[in-house]
Amino acid sequence: MDGLINVGFGNTVKINRILAVVNPGSSPIRKLKDEARKDKKLIDVTEGRRTRAIVVLDTGHLVLSSVQPETINQRLAALREDLKDPVSNLEKMKDNE
Repeated sequence: MDGLINVGFGNTVKINRILAVVNPGSSPIRKLKDEARKDKKLIDVTEGRRTRAIVVLDTGHLVLSSVQPETINQRLAALREDLKDPVSNLEKMKDNE
């Protein structure tokens, strides 16, 4: 499956690289974030806002996002549905015209 998901402020991530979308509040996730920062594998796309979600990639990188995890998951589900059946998506677009 190929495609890009918006993680906030026009920044996108390839969906086939995403392993998890997690809440940044737990202690293990904070430790993972600190390790990623130390290893230079932390990508901050919050533009100074509060981190609301951390996207874990298969490369070991962490993407800090100011978008809620639920919102990212909804976007992923919608994109997966669109990629699963692109013909019906085109038909929906034609019906809306």
